[in-house]
Amino acid sequence: MDSNGIVLLKLFVVGLLVNAWMMRAASGAETLEATTLRQRRVCNESRLQWEVEVCGEHFKRDMALIHPQYWCNLTYFINEYHVFTYCTETKSHYVDCYWPNPLVEGYIIRIHKLFFSNCSMEQVVWVDPPDDTLIVLILIPIFLTLAMIAMVVWCSKRSDILA
Repeated sequence: MDSNGIVLLKLFVVGLLVNAWMMRAASGAETLEATTLRQRRVCNESRLQWEVEVCGEHFKRDMALIHPQYWCNLTYFINEYHVFTYCTETKSHYVDCYWPNPLVEGYIIRIHKLFFSNCSMEQVVWVDPPDDTLIVLILIPIFLTLAMIAMVVWCSKRSDILA
């Protein structure tokens, strides 16, 4: 075998080794080993219950500053509600629980019953517009369509003059 063949063989072997090394790194073999070493801790539900109640107490204190007649208008308490939900989310992750979970959802439902039970959506009753308005709303698009068709036909007949 000549020297060029040996160099080609060495380059081929080095290329295979580099490819195998890069594919191993790209496949995430190291990350798989790291996740198996670091076990996910179990959700501490009793601690979560306590932490969520702390969030609820802060929310109750903030809502006490808002007059009850404004409790059904979200614009008056949107910031307090955001802080409450963010607090429950961060506390859930802090005690290794996912969010939302049934425990947090149950507490949020209790908060809703406490503050927002009298907030009912008023049903919007849809009524037909008066006949005069309805006729105008129907006829305007029809006449515009007919006018556009007439304009296209007229322009196509006069193409020799317009060109």
